[in-house]
Amino acid sequence: MSLQGGIPPQEVEGTPDYSNEAVFRRNTLPPRSYHIPETALLLNGEWKFHYASTPLAAPEPTSASSDWTTITVPGHWQLQGHGHPHYTNVQYPIPVCPPHVPTENLTGTYRRTFEVPSSWDSSSQLRLRFDGVDSAYHVWVNGVLVGYAQGSRNPSEFDITSFVNKDSPNELSVRVYQWSDGSYIEDQDQWWLSGIFRDVHLIAFPSENRIEDWFIRTDLDDEYKNATVKALFDIKASSPVNVTVTIQDLPKNGGKVLATRLKEISTVGKTEVEIPVENPHKWTAETPYLYRVEISLTKDQSVVQTVHQNIGFRKVELKNGLIHVNGKIIQFHGVNRHDNHPQFGRAVPLDFVRRDLLIMKAHNINALRCSHYPSHAGLFDIADELGLWVIDEADLECHGFYDAVARPQDIPEEMDYEKRKLLTFGRAAKFTSDNPSWKAAYIDRMTQMIQRDKNHASIIIWSLGNEAFYGQNHKAMYEYAKEVDPGRLVHYEGDPHAESADVYSYMYPSVERLIKLAETEGVKADGTWEKPVVLCEYAHAMGNGPGWLEDYEEAFRTYPRLQGGFIWEWANHGIWKEDADGKSYYAYGGDFGDYPNDGTFVMDGLLFSAHNPTPGLVELKKVIEPVRMAVDGSSLMISNLYHYVGLEHLDATFQVEELNEKSTILSSGKLEVPPVAPGSSVTIPLPATATNIRSDKEVYLTVFFSLRNSTPWAEAGHTVAWFQHQISAAEPKLISSLGSTSDLRFENEGINTTIRGQDFAVTYDNARGHITNWAVKGTTILLPDPITGAAITPSFWRPPTDNDNPLSVPYWKRFGVDTLTSQLRSNSIKSTPNSVTITAITYLSPPVLAWGFEATTKYVISSSGTLNISVSLKPSGFKPDHVPRIGLDLRLPRQYEAVKWLGLGPGESYPDKRSAQRVGVWEVNSVSDLQTPYEVPQENANRMGTRWVTLSEPNGHAIRAVAGGSSEWSSNAERDFSWVATRHSTDVVQKAKHPCDLVEEDATLLRLDAKVAGVGTAACGPGVREDLLVKVEDIKFSFVLEVL
Repeated sequence: MSLQGGIPPQEVEGTPDYSNEAVFRRNTLPPRSYHIPETALLLNGEWKFHYASTPLAAPEPTSASSDWTTITVPGHWQLQGHGHPHYTNVQYPIPVCPPHVPTENLTGTYRRTFEVPSSWDSSSQLRLRFDGVDSAYHVWVNGVLVGYAQGSRNPSEFDITSFVNKDSPNELSVRVYQWSDGSYIEDQDQWWLSGIFRDVHLIAFPSENRIEDWFIRTDLDDEYKNATVKALFDIKASSPVNVTVTIQDLPKNGGKVLATRLKEISTVGKTEVEIPVENPHKWTAETPYLYRVEISLTKDQSVVQTVHQNIGFRKVELKNGLIHVNGKIIQFHGVNRHDNHPQFGRAVPLDFVRRDLLIMKAHNINALRCSHYPSHAGLFDIADELGLWVIDEADLECHGFYDAVARPQDIPEEMDYEKRKLLTFGRAAKFTSDNPSWKAAYIDRMTQMIQRDKNHASIIIWSLGNEAFYGQNHKAMYEYAKEVDPGRLVHYEGDPHAESADVYSYMYPSVERLIKLAETEGVKADGTWEKPVVLCEYAHAMGNGPGWLEDYEEAFRTYPRLQGGFIWEWANHGIWKEDADGKSYYAYGGDFGDYPNDGTFVMDGLLFSAHNPTPGLVELKKVIEPVRMAVDGSSLMISNLYHYVGLEHLDATFQVEELNEKSTILSSGKLEVPPVAPGSSVTIPLPATATNIRSDKEVYLTVFFSLRNSTPWAEAGHTVAWFQHQISAAEPKLISSLGSTSDLRFENEGINTTIRGQDFAVTYDNARGHITNWAVKGTTILLPDPITGAAITPSFWRPPTDNDNPLSVPYWKRFGVDTLTSQLRSNSIKSTPNSVTITAITYLSPPVLAWGFEATTKYVISSSGTLNISVSLKPSGFKPDHVPRIGLDLRLPRQYEAVKWLGLGPGESYPDKRSAQRVGVWEVNSVSDLQTPYEVPQENANRMGTRWVTLSEPNGHAIRAVAGGSSEWSSNAERDFSWVATRHSTDVVQKAKHPCDLVEEDATLLRLDAKVAGVGTAACGPGVREDLLVKVEDIKFSFVLEVL
């Protein structure tokens, strides 16, 4: 069949294109640099839509069927009422038999009309461009089949000139298949969503003479001073033409012309122009200076076509085994980012993309890995502008073959990762990665990415994909990349020995293993190495986490071969869902009835689903800040961790705070900082007003480095780095138990004893050994728990975090830590003129098992109305090594709403996630303001390093908790205690799937803890550091409660 009549329905008769790994493009134009000219018609908007259960049920392009509705392009049909989203992480949701796909292959047919603008040259070549369609599609114009393409996150263009009516409406039909053979290599830990999800354009280019493509590279001399622009053009010309290349500043920088070159072209094909440029500004992630290149094609002195490309002068090299840019070693403080929007899926608006990158820059992030496919084309312009190192990754992952191989062998996930690889990876690679029949498809994935994105300064590394094992097809991709673009490095984590990669890349190693890899992998006998080590994924940011950030960063600073890494991942992928019962929430795997699914694993980002920062991102910003400080006597040492810039763009200020009932600023001002070269340090004297402080209170010096001027990513005054140093400490004053105004009286009624003072009463349960009620002036301060009857009780459990669930929760539950019961062993009540001391010895232990804590709890009730609770715990039996926490649970009336404290704040803190919190006096108006609204409910809102915490109610009553005397604590360091105030019981949090499931108690629940465990990253990575676990061992602690 001639091209004029279109192409056959199938490349190979009897085999659908979408089930043939050798067929992935039919009648598409060669890939090119992303460029949408002014002569382009955006075809986004409302299209007609038909939804069928299988391709054979889809209508013909010219069908007059009435079974059509409308749909918005770009978008996914599952998010517009057709089918449902489906989430898997690793496993395929379809049978594994590549290249075949299910018979029930949901098919969406799109239809719309368009007209060619009359202002366009009638002789133009007309192209139809699709920037992203999931997963495969055929295209008809006016009933003629003009092409086929797959590769969901890659663009395709079709020359439709001969099929278009220039003077009348044209009908465009696109049949999209949910599944194709390409789906097997697009298994990228995200929602399976289908349809036309990126822009569609009708584009007009000059027909006889035009610039088909361009690749503008920059090179620097040995001193990284002067540059050469190497501009490679692909020209179509029917006769000799001229190409003029002009390099100039951006208009915002004055538009000065640096250089111009004209070249005569007499033959069709590729031609190169080299242009020397004297000492241009260099592009880096810290100094993203861009120039504009104008490429003009002229014929007989008439301009035929003009295109523009922003470029940055930079040179990427592997030198002495490390990544250098412009001659300097860099380090990645990066994140992995998917294209995802909570309502539109991967149909992400460009302003949403820009917002992501602005948030990254504002949080000291300097690098971005496109996971695991080329991102929205507009992202790279923004990265060029704002300054980010980018790893652009091919649209390739086939992780699901692991399950196909591992499950029949019953290989447990607990098995050592290296052993699991030996048992599975070789066989898994044979499906596609090490299968020659898939070679062309793999190379196409690399080709499409490089050709679209090759002109962006921000992209310094190409990636061969993700978690696709390793085989001959990766080698072919690597060879293609090096042939086409030798000026960039190549990454691939699946290549364990970096045979087809320029870096050794790893995922989720412990810090200990990471250091060992840096010291041994690929290291020669003389201690040198040829390639660096990078973590393409680490510090899994799922829920309340990640921990370990300071430890990883310390390793990056200590071992030069470690050039940083990329946090997994940038944002939760929750999809907003509104149920018929009125509940609304961000949905995850299984919430749409999708099976099989991987549940909450799609909620593992530094941003919530609406792309607002989690505490994990706030922590990361602090850990990777580019200025580090330390106080030595009366001097401040300042270290500049930037690679290219000094600190002149930052203002340094200080404040000295005295912390008591409130924060009082004793002094503040600006610090004069001399020039600090990148990677160097200076020491400056601190002002006398910052050091000559005399106070019996706690006093802290805080230094801030903030933007001096506004930037494209933050306003002037934005804090880039800060440091806090304690100038003086104050021993927390114990609440006095003296000053009695009346004697204490006893009342016994049944099993209860009530101790009464002048205006308070404390009720004690003699049968169970705990306080059940505390009232002051007729107002209840402590309430009995509706299940245990206790108002105060020792406690070891808390709601699990996502990171607890894989290992710690099964371990804790195996020991019954969540089901401890209390047995009273003895009671005693003693009185003095000023106090009553109740001593209860209880045994806290779970059913079935033979271990527990002997708990000696002393309640000292003073005649002045204070309550001192001292607890001594002695474990015995076959006990666990660690528990989630050790402390007290208290139950207060609900009206105790406002909270004020002296300690770390304002946000939550845990032993391995506390760097971003400062010591200060903090307050909130409501307990609800303390909570972190994790989209999968879990443990949250702990505050550490607390000297005192006060909860108050609207009528002016308040209760304050402080640590007891140092003799009543196992360690004086632990007296800066932790606490949580919430309205959600542990049981409610554990059972809730979503925040809308959280039912509030008619009470305020207060935890006072001597110890809390770190959070770790065990959802995917190392668990809590050994010394940050809460060990089961002898311990004592004490709290004093006072009504204010």
